Amino acid sequence: MTPLVIEEYVVSRRDSGPYAITTGPDNALWFTMVHRGRIGRLIPRQEPTIHQLDADSGPTVICNGPDGALWFTEYRAHRIGRITPVGRITEFAPPTAECGPFGIAAGPDGALWFTETAADRIGRITVDGTVTEYPLPRAGAFPSAIAAAGDAMWFTMNQANAIGRIGMDGRVTVHDLPTEAAAPVGIAVGPDGSVWFTEIAAGQIGRLAPDGRITEYPLPDRSARPHAVTTDANGRPWFTEWGANRVGSIDTDGTVTVHALPTPASEPHGITMGPDGALWAALETGVLARITSTRSLA
Repeated sequence: MTPLVIEEYVVSRRDSGPYAITTGPDNALWFTMVHRGRIGRLIPRQEPTIHQLDADSGPTVICNGPDGALWFTEYRAHRIGRITPVGRITEFAPPTAECGPFGIAAGPDGALWFTETAADRIGRITVDGTVTEYPLPRAGAFPSAIAAAGDAMWFTMNQANAIGRIGMDGRVTVHDLPTEAAAPVGIAVGPDGSVWFTEIAAGQIGRLAPDGRITEYPLPDRSARPHAVTTDANGRPWFTEWGANRVGSIDTDGTVTVHALPTPASEPHGITMGPDGALWAALETGVLARITSTRSLA
């Protein structure tokens, strides 16, 4: 097993809940603090910058937009937010009230696409704030994370036990999972077009190949609660084990390797490739973890 070097950067109090993380257009790390209604920015080895939202807004997923800003969901406030690198914040309310936006990602069409967990819809918001909503073909699906690939968006349907695809025309295709009640959450698309996703209730990582075949990789600890997933520059998927305090990866032969985080019970959530070529994970206990290996991640 290739050893990892894990450095921890304290960015908030333990009750702030760093949740999702991404690399911004300014080559800084941007992250949400779900329990305190804040957006954070970190350049490694500098003090973090914190931007305050409504305290109970519940910012969840954050991503780069096509307009040089960061876009994020406010799960509890039922809004979509935009923040510029200098901290100017704008917020937009989708047409459907109390829709529970969660996942968000930039699409190939120059808009942002997001999930509405409580409304069984996928939303699309342009950079000027115009929102279009697309209903899903299943009720109670709880669409969660979302990612872009080619000319479509892929998303997890947590309570429908499926992976969804929505084209730029709004047409939705559903791929049912082989394992019942797997509860997919995180999703990412690799450079080869493979769609990787976490099965939080089944303790597995799934792969939907470009030809539509689904393969599931059981984790060594099936109770690990895998949450978020990303891919490195080589296409290797990396994921967080929220319930087991670990990060892990899958090699091309399907071998799963997991690594314990240094601080017990740190509750890892989001994971992304950083501007420095390292992996970064958001730990709900107030820390960002920088993860490097003797084998290159980039």
